Amino acid sequence: MKITWKTIAPLGIWLAIYLVPVPAGLNADQWHYFALFVAVIAGLILESMPAGAVGLIGLTIAGVAGYVEHDPNKSLRWMLGGFSESTVWLVVGAFVFSIGYRRSGLGRRLALMLVRRLGGRTIGLGYAVAFSDLVLAPATPSNTARSGGTIYPIVSNIPRIYGSEPGPTAGRIGTYVMWTAFATTAVTSSLFLTALAPNAAALGIAKKIAGVDINWSQWFFGFAPLGILLLALVPLLSYVICRPQVKESPEIVAWSSNELAAMGPLSRHEWIMAALVLLAMLLWIAGSNPNISLPGLGSNFINATTVVFVVISLMLVTGVVAFDDIAAEKSVWEVFFYFTSLLTLSSGLNEIGFIKWLTEGYARPLASLTPTLGMILLVSFFFWIHYFFSSITSHAATVLPVVLAVGKGIPDLSVPTLTLLCLYSLGLMGVISPYATGPAPMYFGSGYIGKGDFWKFGLIFGMVYFAGLLVIVLPWLRLIGW
Repeated sequence: MKITWKTIAPLGIWLAIYLVPVPAGLNADQWHYFALFVAVIAGLILESMPAGAVGLIGLTIAGVAGYVEHDPNKSLRWMLGGFSESTVWLVVGAFVFSIGYRRSGLGRRLALMLVRRLGGRTIGLGYAVAFSDLVLAPATPSNTARSGGTIYPIVSNIPRIYGSEPGPTAGRIGTYVMWTAFATTAVTSSLFLTALAPNAAALGIAKKIAGVDINWSQWFFGFAPLGILLLALVPLLSYVICRPQVKESPEIVAWSSNELAAMGPLSRHEWIMAALVLLAMLLWIAGSNPNISLPGLGSNFINATTVVFVVISLMLVTGVVAFDDIAAEKSVWEVFFYFTSLLTLSSGLNEIGFIKWLTEGYARPLASLTPTLGMILLVSFFFWIHYFFSSITSHAATVLPVVLAVGKGIPDLSVPTLTLLCLYSLGLMGVISPYATGPAPMYFGSGYIGKGDFWKFGLIFGMVYFAGLLVIVLPWLRLIGW
C-alpha cells in the first residue's frame, strides 16, 4: 500500500487528541477511546484505505487496548458483538436482494419501465425515486428494509442504462439518482410515525418523561409543512449538489421501450423474484407492526431481519441466486466489515460513559438560558451529536431523556415543542454520515457516491434539514399550540 498524507493524517489526529490532558470527568481509557474513534472517522472521510479495513483496524486496536473491557475474553466478545446485530444483516440482505433483482432481470425491467416513463429528463427520474419511497414509507416500519428490499435494488439498476457505472462514470447520472434515493428516505422516515422503527420507541420515552403522546395523524400534521416541502426540494437540491452530467436524454426513452420489447414477457425467475419481494413487503408490514394482527399469528410475529433470511433462503432454493454470487459480491463484505466495526465502535462510546459525560456537560449550563435559545441549543445538540452514533434507537434512548430533563428545567420552555422537534429529528439526522442509519451503508458502499462526497453531501443536507426544523417546524408547532 502506498503511504500518502491521507494515510498519515488520521494517525496525527489520533496522536493530537491522545496527548491532550484528560478532561475532568473522564478517565484515560475513555479519552483515548474517543481519540481512536475520531481517527477512524478521519480515515473514512479521507479514504486512507478501504472503509472495511479502516473500521476493522480501529475495532482491533480498541479490543487489544481493552478500552471497553479490560478482560481479554470479554473484550473479544465486545469486538464480535456487532456481527450479530440485526441491522447489519438487514444491510447485507439488501445487497443480496440487489443480486436477485439483477440476476433475475427484474431489476433491469423495472428500471427500464421507470426510464421509459420519466427518463427523458434526469430530474424526472429523481422525482420518480422520491415518490417510490413516499408510497412505501407509511406502511414499512423499517427504513432499512424499505430501502434495501425495494428502493435500492431497483434504483441501482437505473444508472447502468445510461452507461453510468460505479467509479469514473458514476457522475453521469448514478451519483444523482442514488443520493436522491438516500436523502429522500431520511425525510419520509420523519414524515410518518410508522416509517422508522425508533420513532415509536422514542415517542414512548417522551410519554414517560414529558407526558407527550400523539397519534399517527398528529405526528404527520406536525411535520407535514417541512416534510412535504423537502420531498419537493430534495430531487432539485440533489440535482444542484450532485451535478449529473446527463441532463436530458429523449432518445433513451425510445431505446428503453425497444429494450423492454426485446425482453419479452416476464421470465420464470422474474416471476419468482417478484413474488419473493411481495412476500417480504407483506411480512415487513404485517409481521413487525404492532398495530396489525393476523389470525393465529398475532402481531410482531416475525422480525424484519428474519424476513431477509427467509427470502434469501427461498432465492437460493429456487435458483434465483447462487451462493457463489453472494460470496463473490465484494461490496457486500466490505460494507459488512465497515458497518459492523463502526456500529461496535460507536456503541462503545456509550458503553464507556463518554456520551453521558458529553451530554450532561453540554446540557447542564443551558438551564440558565432563555427558553428560545435553550430550545435551539438543545435541539442542535440532539441532532448533531448523532455523528457519534450508528443507531438511531440507541441515540434516542441515550440522549433524549437527558435533553428533555434539561428542557424541563428551563423556565417557560415548551417541553412538548422541544420533544416534537427531537422526535422529528430522528429520521432527518440519518442523512449526515455513512453509518447514521440503516440504509446509509448500502448507498455508501454502492460505488456511485464518492466516500468524501458522501460526507460532504451529508453535511449539506443535514444543515438544510436542521434549518427546516428551526425555521419551519418550530414556528408551526407554536402556531398550532403544541
